[in-house]
Amino acid sequence: MTTAERRPAPRAGARARNSTAGTDARPALSRRRELGDTSARSLLMTILGEFVLPRHEAAWTSTLVAALAMFGVEEKSARQALARSAGEGWIASQRFGRRVRWELTPPGRRLLTEGAERIYGFGRHEPTWDGQWLVVLVSVPEAKRELRHRLRTQLSWAGFGSPAAGVWVSPDVSHQDEARSILDRLALSAGAMSFTARYGAIGQQQSMVASAWDLNGIATRYEAFIDQFTGLRPRPPDEVLRAQIRLVHEWRRFPFLDPQLPPELLPAKWSGSRAAELFHDKHVQWRPAAQDRWDALVGAAS
Repeated sequence: MTTAERRPAPRAGARARNSTAGTDARPALSRRRELGDTSARSLLMTILGEFVLPRHEAAWTSTLVAALAMFGVEEKSARQALARSAGEGWIASQRFGRRVRWELTPPGRRLLTEGAERIYGFGRHEPTWDGQWLVVLVSVPEAKRELRHRLRTQLSWAGFGSPAAGVWVSPDVSHQDEARSILDRLALSAGAMSFTARYGAIGQQQSMVASAWDLNGIATRYEAFIDQFTGLRPRPPDEVLRAQIRLVHEWRRFPFLDPQLPPELLPAKWSGSRAAELFHDKHVQWRPAAQDRWDALVGAAS
């Protein structure tokens, strides 16, 4: 996963959403990769996580190039994606004469394992809520724009929303440790405050939620996902494999978009619930044929 803030993977490892470890650049680079447009490297990470990670086996270049070609990725771009992912420390090459295969490095395996837990667990259970809010007050001078950006990115990654300048809220009070870790890394803890409380009698709680998170925008993304996959019924093996990769690739964005608010705070008929049910149903339905087709590609390359 890539940004100008990138740190070498072997130094930082991988950071799950609820982890407090890693460098301060990790959330920003992960969100940018996940929320950006589809790229060869992004598709490659989806393929590695869905098919290479569970097998604990290396994959030949030709197999990965063929899988990426299903999405219109040219061979040159596919090879560049492999080289750049290796340069970032996620994969390593093994040469056999003129042929090369790729295995996950320990940081790459950690990254994809944590990603798999996040992707396949996301949306399975609705969070319960006791009505308590965690409120964090922290201000950064306007002149320090880079610091403001890093704070905003990392607190958003942790599930916080900002209803007003300098105010961050989360309905999950257990996120306080992660917020403290973020503020410590950014050297902002000394001037910050936090407390837990219920919403008071002034104003409307739903108005605060609407100001803190773009739920309409998230709902639009969910509805597009539903429209894309509801009627999709792939038949030939290559179509099933392509559909499975696309399904996971599109779904993996949502843990970075959706703070998973408790039902009490969501709009009626929240499309995220329908999208989650659709993802998990389709993934189970397509998985056997997709995995069989991957094994056939691996066998043909061996």
